[in-house]
Amino acid sequence: MYDSILDALRRGAPAEALAAARALVSERPDDARARELMAQAQRMAGDTDGALSSLDGAIALQPDEASLHFQRAAILLARRDIDGATSALGRTLELDPNRYQAYIVQAELAIGRGDLDEAERLEKMAARLGEGDPGLSAVRGMIALRRGDRDRALSILSTAAERNPDDPQLLNALAFAYIARDHLAFAEQTLLRLCDLVPGNTPARRLLADVVLRQGRPGDASVHIEQVLAAGRASTEHLRFAGGVDMQTGQMPRATTRLKEVLARTPDDRTTLDLLMRCWELQDDRDDARATLEAAIARSPRNAALWDARLGVDGHDGEAALAVVERWSQAMPESPAPLQARVRVALAAGDAAAAEAAARELAGRLPNDPRAQTQYLDILSARDPQASVAHLRTLEAAAGDDDNRRLQVQGWRALAHDQAGEAADAARVWLDTHAAWAQRLMPLPTWTGADADRAPAATVDPEAARLVFMAGLPGSSHEQVGRLLDGVVSAFRADRLGTNPPRDALQNVHTAGRLVRGETTAADVHAEWRTQLPARRIQGALIDWLLWWDNAYLDITRAHLPHAELLMVVRDPRDMLLNWLAFGSPVPFRMGTPEEGAAWLAQGLEHIVVLAEQELQPLLLLRTDEAGNDPRVLSATLAQLLGVELPVPPPQLFSDQYRFPAGNWRRYTGVLGAAFAMLTPVAVRLGYSET
Repeated sequence: MYDSILDALRRGAPAEALAAARALVSERPDDARARELMAQAQRMAGDTDGALSSLDGAIALQPDEASLHFQRAAILLARRDIDGATSALGRTLELDPNRYQAYIVQAELAIGRGDLDEAERLEKMAARLGEGDPGLSAVRGMIALRRGDRDRALSILSTAAERNPDDPQLLNALAFAYIARDHLAFAEQTLLRLCDLVPGNTPARRLLADVVLRQGRPGDASVHIEQVLAAGRASTEHLRFAGGVDMQTGQMPRATTRLKEVLARTPDDRTTLDLLMRCWELQDDRDDARATLEAAIARSPRNAALWDARLGVDGHDGEAALAVVERWSQAMPESPAPLQARVRVALAAGDAAAAEAAARELAGRLPNDPRAQTQYLDILSARDPQASVAHLRTLEAAAGDDDNRRLQVQGWRALAHDQAGEAADAARVWLDTHAAWAQRLMPLPTWTGADADRAPAATVDPEAARLVFMAGLPGSSHEQVGRLLDGVVSAFRADRLGTNPPRDALQNVHTAGRLVRGETTAADVHAEWRTQLPARRIQGALIDWLLWWDNAYLDITRAHLPHAELLMVVRDPRDMLLNWLAFGSPVPFRMGTPEEGAAWLAQGLEHIVVLAEQELQPLLLLRTDEAGNDPRVLSATLAQLLGVELPVPPPQLFSDQYRFPAGNWRRYTGVLGAAFAMLTPVAVRLGYSET
């Protein structure tokens, strides 16, 4: 009685199967098998809601049938109901502990949520039932990959793929393993095979487009993403990617159309907005930009990013820009954003009085906001440096017993003294501030010998994914370099300076000393570092921003990571000391006296000099002297040094990271001369002038 349904299912005729199944269910409402087959027909027809309802009816009739719960889990997975699917799989295994595929799916879910210990437990359970199965190899390979053992993952998956060249699950895992090793050509071939085997595998085709694009072939990427879009209603992410590819292939009108659709769906998507602004700029189409943004603002009148973009369209026209700011202020009267824009518009128009009035109002509204206060002080100082000092004395008195607030105001007051040409007063305030903060800061770590003997260099693997260790000493402006890369270059990680840093030995500033004393080994440090990579979502290239660099780490890189490049950020050491004194450091090191800080800096810079002179590791030396406050100049220099493309950053990106211009240290020789003298020898070795 089930034959007609089964025959229609085998032939791929869901309508015929469904009609037969409904007739049978109507005739035999208590037949669980009939409801199960109706669910299969509904699922084949794309009716997942109906399929789930039919399966639930079957389960109600046969609640202890494990296969029904397993099918229910498959439907829930397709609907991305992970919790429901996990529960259904658990019930499946309660009823049938020998159901191999349920263990495999549960292991895949555990990998997806990052629970690798649970995934390994499930893999061992599955191995008792299906050793040699390609699905088991896929799970083992993905566990190894997520644990950072890319070589083992690739070995497991490639060996299994040789035995099972047409297994889609295995090919999918193998593609990820190739991507993790940066073997993009192999990943491309694997994904092409997968797409041939499963033509409707949209995620694989989308990944293929990305892999091809990363190889510098936007035309081929366009072909693949067009197939993804043709498969059904395009997701927002797919459309955004397609728009970006269209920009690279010169299809600007099509890129604009697609990105406008994405913006209509997600008006808060700043990435899409930035791409659209670039499209309009390249086409010189201000009219379409105005119309599109006005329509978006009408739908989302309290979206500051849209208003900011709208202002950018008419930023060249002071009168039109001011009109936009007025409308923005009416739409968001309580927000400081339009007031900040008013300051920018007034400054661009050369209206110093209007800029100062707006900045004063903004500072009054945001008394604890450093950017607002600094902007007002900059404008005030340009007109009357002494008035700026007087204003800050008032703020300092108002801070009362609030130590944090008072110390912040003191920092501003020191800058006001600097702009007023009162170097001694500025230095005195900075020194007092450092003394007040001393107990909250990290003691300076002890340097090892800069030119000690190092481990022999291992053979470089030409197929290893690119690895860059980036570091800078206090005052070098490495925090500005980090801002240029963070969120822009997918390989960059700033997590060591965040709230959830990796738990490896490179996060401990005492590791260099422990290496020298034999309390740990280079192999152990390397193993800890590698173990943390999956948790940091690193599967290929990596730019790892370290807290600092000591040449003792060369024993790690030369023996285990010989292909690693060192990106060292430097500037004139005397400017570094002054900037450290005035602005602190991303890693909150305790300077002590200026002389103590200078001695420590000199020792650290000696390590960089040795790297440059002895060529112990591939070195990229980034000098920030002339570009420290200009994000566009620094970005261009950085892009050339790294050999990557970086987007043009907004000119105000460093507005809250101001650093003194090159050579500003000479204004402080009267009060910091002894400290500067300690840095002069290493400054000369780095190529800076003696005076």
